Amino acid sequence: MITSTTTSTMKSKDTYEVVVIGGGIIGCACAASLAKAGLKVLIIEPSTIGGGTTAAGMGHLVVMDDNAAELALSSYSLELWRALITEDQREAARHEYMQCGTIWVAADDEEMEAARAKLQILQAHDIACEMLNAEQLRQREPQLRTGLAGGLLVKQDALVYPPKSAQILLELALAHGATLHRQSAIDLLDDGTHRGVKCADGSEIFAQHIVVANGIASTQLVNDLPLRHKKGHLVITDRYPNFIQHQLVELGYIKSAHASDGDSVAFNLQPRPTGQVFIGSSRQFDVTHKEIDTGILSKMLAQATSYVPALADLKAIRTWTGFRAATPDGLPYIGPHPTIQKLWMATGHEGLGITTSLATAEILKDQICQQVSKIAVEPYWPSRAAGQH
Repeated sequence: MITSTTTSTMKSKDTYEVVVIGGGIIGCACAASLAKAGLKVLIIEPSTIGGGTTAAGMGHLVVMDDNAAELALSSYSLELWRALITEDQREAARHEYMQCGTIWVAADDEEMEAARAKLQILQAHDIACEMLNAEQLRQREPQLRTGLAGGLLVKQDALVYPPKSAQILLELALAHGATLHRQSAIDLLDDGTHRGVKCADGSEIFAQHIVVANGIASTQLVNDLPLRHKKGHLVITDRYPNFIQHQLVELGYIKSAHASDGDSVAFNLQPRPTGQVFIGSSRQFDVTHKEIDTGILSKMLAQATSYVPALADLKAIRTWTGFRAATPDGLPYIGPHPTIQKLWMATGHEGLGITTSLATAEILKDQICQQVSKIAVEPYWPSRAAGQH
């Protein structure tokens, strides 16, 4: 639990090396990486750690390959997740980590071709995967409907419980000397030497660097980078152990996930270590209310049961919504603000924030500390937004 390192009041002009705004999984990962590097870090978060967009994520750790930059970031981050878990086997239980693998389900011959193309890309990057024909798919996941063409199994994809992972990353940051300030950041400041943050309680906190890592809420502080709300619905069932074994995603999900407008749903099913079944996914642009949309929810569930008919017999125990922060090109903003010195962005991860949190933290830390990153950082720079409005 967070006790002595949590502070409710700050002295005016308190100075840190880095202030991280946001206590979701991105902010906590950034704080942990920076604190481990020896920097004096303050995290500003008024609410539950991992209680915002993080809590509305399925926790799927998945390699995505819509473009080279997405593949580089997601595959690097999965390497970091595996290293974090294998470093101490107790960590797997703490994160509720499970290497279940992902099966990209192909409904027909056209989608099987898409699966084969995906296989070639992933294998070229040494990512373990294999094609499944219709019978092999049926053997691995008998709950899937008959008549599907097959699929692609990506073996090292995994899952975690996102709010718990955010909390663990925060604890790691605090263990390396970071401080948590339970306030809302309402404005950015500049005293001529340092960047600063003004909080709702009137406190002003200055630092050499400010990291904005609070998802869609970042638009309240930095409004010159294009970000859109992308609302999603989630459903979780009662406990049905071994109902499915892998994360199951339709290949049509890729088109849905990267659509630039309109409402969409896709089949996305996850086995939880608890025996529960997690059901997604939906996307609605520019919808900002949290209420359940029964129309879109019905479509999402109908899509899910069209792939797994027995889902209709399971008892759902909770339904909720969340907001992803979406950039125009689908890549997050990670790096220096294009015009404000010492201001760093770590937002716009849309549906890949859980997956890419650790890599985001590493490449941001590398830039702040002027170190060379394992992957090229330029594709994620916010400066590209100049051509995206």
